[in-house]
Amino acid sequence: MASTVLHLRSETKPLEHRSALTPSTTQALIKAGYTVNVERSPVRIFDDAEFEAVGATLVEEGSWETAPADHIIVGLKELEEKEFPLKHVHVTFLHGQGGFEKTLGRFPRGGGTLLDLEFLTNDSGRRVAAFGYHAGFSGAALALENWAWQLTHPGEPFPSVESYPNEDALIADVKKALDDGVAKNGGKKPRVIVIGALGRCGSGAVDMCTRAGVTDIIRWDIQETQAKPGPYSEITESDIFVNCIYLSQTKSNRLHGSQPST
Repeated sequence: MASTVLHLRSETKPLEHRSALTPSTTQALIKAGYTVNVERSPVRIFDDAEFEAVGATLVEEGSWETAPADHIIVGLKELEEKEFPLKHVHVTFLHGQGGFEKTLGRFPRGGGTLLDLEFLTNDSGRRVAAFGYHAGFSGAALALENWAWQLTHPGEPFPSVESYPNEDALIADVKKALDDGVAKNGGKKPRVIVIGALGRCGSGAVDMCTRAGVTDIIRWDIQETQAKPGPYSEITESDIFVNCIYLSQTKSNRLHGSQPST
């Protein structure tokens, strides 16, 4: 019996360097009996050779479009806006991405299926692909840089961001920006509140703040938010609010008074 073929597509979204599969997970899949085809990519954080070294077959960028219909296409962000029907099973984040209405309409026309990672759960009902550690880590980095930018460049919009080769390079840039902001703030560092601080995303946010040199960090999780109904003055009294919780339904306003600067 032929093995199931997984086809890792190259991401086309601008600034997207992440990969739905790593070389180590690819190796584990191959050992489990899967065949893994990996599209060559000039922007993926992992080199093509790293996948080839663990047994994956390298294929041309964009070749998923003409791959056999029984191949499972694996990716992260939205597909390019094209018109052809989608015939494959796609494992990706898609339901709420840009242009998703048109893209979703291509599945029934081609007989394809979307397995949306957004709401994929395990047997206990826990989301498998929820925001992880590095979502909070990078989000907090941007928040710290934004806070500093408002002090060093008042009235100017925050500039576009670039990717970093590793987290040490990111932390170095955040520290420099933070130092510049603190100098403009009379030597005072920002107060940061992280809600959802004990989760994967929240722990990443707290770690970034700590490694950047922030000392005044309010760590809230479900115990604190359930202890009182809100609004929460702790949020508006902070300089930076990092929200690391997922709300499945609308909640009442948790803020009152002036808003945090970041």
